[in-house]
Amino acid sequence: MTDTQILSLISAWQPHFSSLLLAPSHSEFSAARRIWNGMIDRQPALIARCTSPQEVMSAIKLARNEGLHVSVRGGGHGVAGSAVCQDGLMIDLSPMKMVAVDPARREAVAAPGVLWGEFDRATEIHGLATTGGQVSHTGIAGLTLGGGLGNLLYISTSPVAWRPWRSHHSSPGSRG
Repeated sequence: MTDTQILSLISAWQPHFSSLLLAPSHSEFSAARRIWNGMIDRQPALIARCTSPQEVMSAIKLARNEGLHVSVRGGGHGVAGSAVCQDGLMIDLSPMKMVAVDPARREAVAAPGVLWGEFDRATEIHGLATTGGQVSHTGIAGLTLGGGLGNLLYISTSPVAWRPWRSHHSSPGSRG
């Protein structure tokens, strides 16, 4: 895809996003495409830095309508590199940061860009914990979908029940 084509896509689709669509020429593009595994050096044609479920839906529509391959970046750990596609649309969920804890229900709801260290800090002040990543800079979305292993896996405890953030949440703390 040429720079002209990418800029044309941005012009057409930017009104559907309150956050930025990044082209390779944008000053934030290189940092936004980087993941923890420095050996992965793919370059998407476009990065959608989503801040809401509505923007994620717009990004998926963009990819479908324009015939682009899609990759999804959560916390950015991505050892295997699947969070970064070559010449497609990278949907970056890392700006989506929110953890709402209900200590009475022993429940936490988290957005997909939250890292395990952020999640742990939000829950531990309420005396709550759950199994999760052993590396604090790993995203909760990817690790949860990939197995949910962590430090508390083999400890008998009363863990917090948590649910991933759902698209119909309109604000932090709302229920789904």
